[in-house]
Amino acid sequence: MSLDTSKNQKKMTLFKTLAITFSSMAVFYWNTAVWPKPTLCRTCKHDLGMAGGHILHLTTGSLYFWAAHLAGPRWGPFASWCCAWLETIGVISGIGAQAYSGSQALQMIILLSTGTNKGGGYFASRSVFLCMYIGFTIIWAFLNTFALEVIAFLDIISIWWQVIGGLVVIIMLPLVARPTQPASYVFTHFETSPESTGISSKPYAVIMSVLLSNYSLYGYDAAAHLTEETKGADRTGPIAILSSIGIISVFGWGYNLALTFSIKDPSYLYDGNNETGGALVPAQIIYDAFHGRYHNSAGAVVFLCIIWGSFFFCGLSVTTSAGRVVYALSRDNGIPFSPLWRKIHPKYKVPRNAVWLCTAISIILGLPILKLDVIFTAIISISTIGWVGGYAVPIFARLLMEEKNFKPGPFYLGRARRPICLVAFLWICYTCSAFLLPTIYPIRWKTFNYAPVALGVCLSLIMLWWVLDARKWFKGPVRNIDGQHGDI
Repeated sequence: MSLDTSKNQKKMTLFKTLAITFSSMAVFYWNTAVWPKPTLCRTCKHDLGMAGGHILHLTTGSLYFWAAHLAGPRWGPFASWCCAWLETIGVISGIGAQAYSGSQALQMIILLSTGTNKGGGYFASRSVFLCMYIGFTIIWAFLNTFALEVIAFLDIISIWWQVIGGLVVIIMLPLVARPTQPASYVFTHFETSPESTGISSKPYAVIMSVLLSNYSLYGYDAAAHLTEETKGADRTGPIAILSSIGIISVFGWGYNLALTFSIKDPSYLYDGNNETGGALVPAQIIYDAFHGRYHNSAGAVVFLCIIWGSFFFCGLSVTTSAGRVVYALSRDNGIPFSPLWRKIHPKYKVPRNAVWLCTAISIILGLPILKLDVIFTAIISISTIGWVGGYAVPIFARLLMEEKNFKPGPFYLGRARRPICLVAFLWICYTCSAFLLPTIYPIRWKTFNYAPVALGVCLSLIMLWWVLDARKWFKGPVRNIDGQHGDI
């Protein structure tokens, strides 16, 4: 049994596809970092690897299908194997990243609602925080056991929630925070905060500053995973991807500028004795703005609820994508116990087992919350390296592919494709390297970024499986490639 693929069953319209794709990318990320550079590089990479490849091959595992096709018969199986597993790692850990962000927002909402860190408010312990984390993943999995139209409806709500809520936060926060910081401070001031991070090197701080911007601009490949359930997916998918990138980039810039203009005392933001316990800088900025103007935290709680909603909808959409990525790979026998994970719910036509597998793994990934302080950094590092690494495979294959073997479609880049491919690939290499670096010094057990170890072990096992066994039988998405040599 397969997903809804017949013409009369394809109920995903452009707006519904846009809703899920947009919701997979969080507008409100916990960062006041550099936004322009990641946006531009991501757009270049997207134009080729995603929109440029989203033409006729309408399969749920589109990304690794493109990798197989672009790499050719000789290298196609290995390329699709690497791409599929990297993407699987990225999207499953992406569920964890959203669950952690949602838990942080909820933790701050409860704290500010009950009196702040200074006023005896309740600050959730590690165990309670973990329960929040697990609760979000289970709720998202439960909602994803229903028909895709249910998720699409919720994500239509998500679009309006994030657009309207985003405008409210972006416009109102600087107005409430008046007087705000001057433009010279926003665009020229450099803050390393060595007392909280141990990092005093400005070049190193610049590298660190783009981490969350890089992560929050991923997820637009959700449109590719919905192609088998989308009307006119050859055009609907690319339009949804491009639109999501544009909207998120504009709102991301606006959000970061609003936060930065609204900063009152930079040195106080990281103080462990401040109202938010030094746990979340954006929450402290928002609190300072409202408390300074109205002498209470009610407005800050409302704004944090808007932000929490963004994370909730984002996690819901990422879970949708993760289930379909695992389903696609298991359909091609690329995952242990594949027959179990490729089962489709007879009534709702969704990969229910695959969804719950993703949820279970994301919960395991979050268990170090009980002991480590940099769990969020580790999770987004694993997610971004997996996600962006999956994008890199078809882009690199396209860079090497002879032009005579490529049949262009509506989103063809022409002569610009080679320099764009090169820039995109080099940016991916930089991104992956940056996410492996420590974010807090000195390095101790509680501040250790375990992403390099986790990824190293996982990728080593995957490659060992390939060398010893999988290369003998895994031929890529065989059932979808055989007999098809159409445009990409």
